[in-house]
Parts: sequence; structure tokens; C-alpha cells
Amino acid sequence: MKNKITKNDLIDNIYSKSNKKIERQVIQSVVDDFIISLKGALEEGATIELRGFGTFEPRLRKGRSLAHNPKTGEKLSVEPHYVAAFRAGKELKANLWDLKNNGDN
Repeated sequence: MKNKITKNDLIDNIYSKSNKKIERQVIQSVVDDFIISLKGALEEGATIELRGFGTFEPRLRKGRSLAHNPKTGEKLSVEPHYVAAFRAGKELKANLWDLKNNGDN
């Protein structure tokens, strides 16, 4: 199992599945526009639900007054902020349930 798949790998996969009937640049443009749309919706506070895959949503993280940078040990405070969160959908969870761990992590 391959541990990392890049955006280019996804584009190549879609290109080959289209039997090379769709130009690679068109596929790349669609993938780029899809990602830009996802990011834009999250930045506006929207939840994106992709049935059979999962849900992306902005989630508020609580701030902390006593935090520290583990690298430098510097004490700092962290303001409340939003992060992008993903929840796997029912179908994706079911497909991954029996995935074997080959020690490839």
C-alpha cells in the first residue's frame, strides 16, 4: 500500500480512468477548482458534506492562557481559533474497517 498520494497522483489516476479522453490540464483545472471551492466554503464557515466520503467543517478550538512552545519552551497564550476538521462518512469507515496494517506507516 502506498503511504502518500499527492494531488498529481490523483490527477494522473483520473486521467488514466478517463482512458485519456479528457486532457490532463482540464482534469488538473477541475481538481484545483474543487480544492479552491472547499477552502472557500470552509473559510466562510460552511460545512461540506460529501455523501459516502465524509464531512469537512470548521471547528472552534478553545484558547489557552498557559501554553508553551515545545521546541523553545517559550510560554505563550493561544487565542480561540478555528481549524478544519474532517469526519469520515459511514461508507468510508466501513471500507477502512478491515484495512490491514502492514507496518508501512
